[in-house]
Amino acid sequence: QIAFMTLTLFPIRLFFAAFMMLLAWPFAFIASMGSDEQELEKPLSWWRKIVDILLKAIMRMMWLAGGFHWINVKGRRALPAEAAILTVAPHSSYFDAIPVTMTFASIVMKAESKDIPVWGTLIKYIRPVFVSRSDQDSRRKTVEEIKRRAQSDGKWPQIMIFPEGTCTNRSCLITFKPGAFIPGVPVQPVVLRYPNKLDTITWTWQGPGAFEILWLTLCQFHNSVEIEFLPVYIPSEEERKNPVLYANNVRRVMAEALGVSVTDYTFEDCQLALAEGQLRLPSDTCLLEFAKLVRSLGLKPETLEDDLDKYAASAMKMKKEKVDLKEFSAYLEFPVSQTLESMFALFDENEDGVIDIREFVIALSVVCKPSKTLETIQLAFQLYQSESGTITEEDLAHILKTAMGVSQIDVTHLFRAVDEEEKGKITYDDFYTFAELHPHFAEDYLYADQMGAESSLETSSLSAPNGICTDFSPDSAGDRKKPLQKKLN
Repeated sequence: QIAFMTLTLFPIRLFFAAFMMLLAWPFAFIASMGSDEQELEKPLSWWRKIVDILLKAIMRMMWLAGGFHWINVKGRRALPAEAAILTVAPHSSYFDAIPVTMTFASIVMKAESKDIPVWGTLIKYIRPVFVSRSDQDSRRKTVEEIKRRAQSDGKWPQIMIFPEGTCTNRSCLITFKPGAFIPGVPVQPVVLRYPNKLDTITWTWQGPGAFEILWLTLCQFHNSVEIEFLPVYIPSEEERKNPVLYANNVRRVMAEALGVSVTDYTFEDCQLALAEGQLRLPSDTCLLEFAKLVRSLGLKPETLEDDLDKYAASAMKMKKEKVDLKEFSAYLEFPVSQTLESMFALFDENEDGVIDIREFVIALSVVCKPSKTLETIQLAFQLYQSESGTITEEDLAHILKTAMGVSQIDVTHLFRAVDEEEKGKITYDDFYTFAELHPHFAEDYLYADQMGAESSLETSSLSAPNGICTDFSPDSAGDRKKPLQKKLN
């Protein structure tokens, strides 16, 4: 079928879809000219309503060219005055743009998107909220802009947000980002389904790339999509004050409608578990739990590298000195809390009330730079090495045990391979030279003999979020009341 469709229908469909997009461009360009903020807050003029209808019709023809012969819509879309924000899930593909083109709701987009030829003009027409990578304060400004629009009593178009923040395979709903729920206004949950016999839609880190997905989908005779508008969710007073609670409760409602489960994994957890590097995290790693505690503690992703440098410098001055909970609290400059106690317990292997602060720094380095294995190991060498710049096999075991988040690991095979001269000690230069010659050293010397179990999430090349919406949430705090299991004992 693929061979036949590639030679026959695929080029026709691709040409027609591209033609429809080009046809939409002049209408969007003219309608976007001279638009200022005050004009956008006014009701649409008669000619803009006509442009809206024309563009929606053209976009519908574009999807028709892609094999989406009919789009099954369930439920009623709420008016902007009823629900200023539409939360859409699961987010699994760039074909999730279908409800965007049907509603012309505003979306959250990277500022760079407006410079894309043709597509950028269509993006600007729907009056998106732009996020700027170059502006360090962009996330806060984005949330403030969403709040302003959401609280305008329907003057602005609805904002469509994909709260998962990244593409998944639709088997469950991952943790929602709280950004869509910070305004505390009613939202309308919208669920997407692609009930196709063969899934060519899903676009995640693993599997086909963007063009291959387009090619396989256009080679399908028919592609099905269902869009269901659920009843408007009105938050309680407690939910208005707690965006994380609000997000979790909306996610539960959407999961029930989809008939899928929820998972506490977040986008950051996927980044950590799927990062490309020499050390693949095993299935029983405690680093995912540690990463959740890092977020709950209030350490923000955008400042994490600066925090790491500060903590590493302090740890080097402390050398091998162990600290208790009170000293750990002073070291991090955070008050003692349940979150801090849970984090402390992860490193208190002997349950004697003290931890090696160097292990915390190594774990934080993995979370901060998950794909840069050698940078973490270099930092660890600096923390553990003697005055002569060497470490022992026992030191290497401590380093790799912490970097992989496991309670026990046998590094004898690896250490002997690095220590060719059998000195009983190695330098970072020795390790670096060995790693350059054996880039898969973990698989060859650790996983093959010691680990025995496959990782729950296979190693994959990780790119930036490939969905419509970027992660604009200012905080990623998890549920701080949920007790976390200690895994290093």
